[in-house]
Amino acid sequence: MPVSLSTAKPRAPLWLLVLITISGTLAMHMFVPALPAAAQALGVGSAAMQRTISVYILGLAFGQLAYGPLSDGLGRRPLLLVGLALYTVAGLCAAFAGDVHTLVLARLVQALGGCAGLALGRAIARDRAGLEDAVRDLALLNLMMMVGPGFAPLIGSLISEHLGWRAIFWVLASLGAITLLCTWRLLPETSTPSGQVSLRALARDYGLLLRSPVFLGFAVGGGCMTTAIYAFIAAAPFIIGTELHRPLSEVGLYLGMLIIGMSVGNALTRRLIRTVSADRLLLAGAWLSILSALCLLAVVTAGWGSVAWIVGLVSLFALGAGLASPAALSRALSVDAHLVGSAAGLYGFGQMAVGALCTWAVGFGQDPAFAAAAVLSAAALLGLTGFCLGMAARRADSRQLQPAT
Repeated sequence: MPVSLSTAKPRAPLWLLVLITISGTLAMHMFVPALPAAAQALGVGSAAMQRTISVYILGLAFGQLAYGPLSDGLGRRPLLLVGLALYTVAGLCAAFAGDVHTLVLARLVQALGGCAGLALGRAIARDRAGLEDAVRDLALLNLMMMVGPGFAPLIGSLISEHLGWRAIFWVLASLGAITLLCTWRLLPETSTPSGQVSLRALARDYGLLLRSPVFLGFAVGGGCMTTAIYAFIAAAPFIIGTELHRPLSEVGLYLGMLIIGMSVGNALTRRLIRTVSADRLLLAGAWLSILSALCLLAVVTAGWGSVAWIVGLVSLFALGAGLASPAALSRALSVDAHLVGSAAGLYGFGQMAVGALCTWAVGFGQDPAFAAAAVLSAAALLGLTGFCLGMAARRADSRQLQPAT
C-alpha cells in the first residue's frame, strides 16, 4: 500500500548523494585494467586475481540487503558513516596488500562499505522528496550506476599506467575519506528510525516487500532496464575486436556512447517528469528499449552487423533505460514509507543479481553479438512485463483505498 512521504525534514545536498553513490561503482571497475600488473607484482595467476572482482560483486550485492533494513531501524546517517569508514580503511589496506589473500579480503570489506552508498544514497533521495522531485534526483543517481562501468576502467588504466596499480586504491581511499568528511559535516538524518533491529524484523520487512506485487513488479522491471546492459559491456571487447575487427582501443569510446544514451534518457526524465506521468515515462522507456533490442537481434541475425548499427541500437536501448529506470526506482521505494531503506537494499541487490545473470548468460554460444542482443531483448521484455504488473497492482491498491460511494 503506497504511503506518502513527508517533506518536513531537510533534504540532503544532491551533489553529496552523487559522491556517496558513485564510490561503490567506481571501485567495482577501476581496478579491472590493473589486474595483470597486480597479478605479476604479487606473483599469482590471472584466475587468483580475478577473485578480487568476483568477491567485490558479491559483497556489493549482499551488503545492500543488510544496510537497507538496518538503516530503517538505526537511521541512514550512522549506517552511511560506518560504510564509508569501512570503504576508506579497506582501500588503504588494499594499497598496502602484500599478497593476494590480503587483497581479496580488503576488496570484500571495501565492497561491504561501498554498497552503503548504493543502497542508502537512493533511500535518502526518496525519504523527504515528493514523487516528481524524487524521480529527478534518482535519475541523476541512476546515471551514476552507469558511470562506473563506463568510465572507471579508463580512469583506472591511466592511474595504473602512470602511477602503478596500488595508486588506484590510494585514489579510492582518498575519495572515501572526502565523502566521509562531507557526510559527517553536511548530511542530516532524513528518516525516522524505528529503533528496532532484529533478524525477525529483517525477515518480516523483506517478507512484506517480497509479497508486494507493486514492489516486485517495479523492482524486476527496474533491474532489467538498468543493469541488463552489463551483458553488452561484458561482450563489447569480443564484438568490437573479433567480430567487427576494430582496434580494442576503440572499445572505451563505444561504451562511452552508451553512457551518453543513458545520460540523455535521465536528462529527459528530469525534464519531463513535471508534465508527463511516471507511468508513461516507464512505458515509453521500456518500449524504446524493447524495439531497439529486437532491431539489434534482427540486424545481427541477418548478418548486417556494423559499428554504427550495433552501437547505435544499444545506445537507444540505454536511452530507454534512462527514461524508465528512475521512475521505476521511485515507485519501488514508495511502497511503504517505513521500509524505504529495506526497499532500496532489496532493489539494489536485485539490480546486481540481474547484471550478474545477464553477464553470465551472454557467455553462452559462439556469437557474442547475437548473445548480447538476445539477452537485451529478453531483459527488456521481462522489464516491460514487470512494469505492467506493478502498475496494475498499484491501481488495484488505489481502488481499494477509495471510499465506497
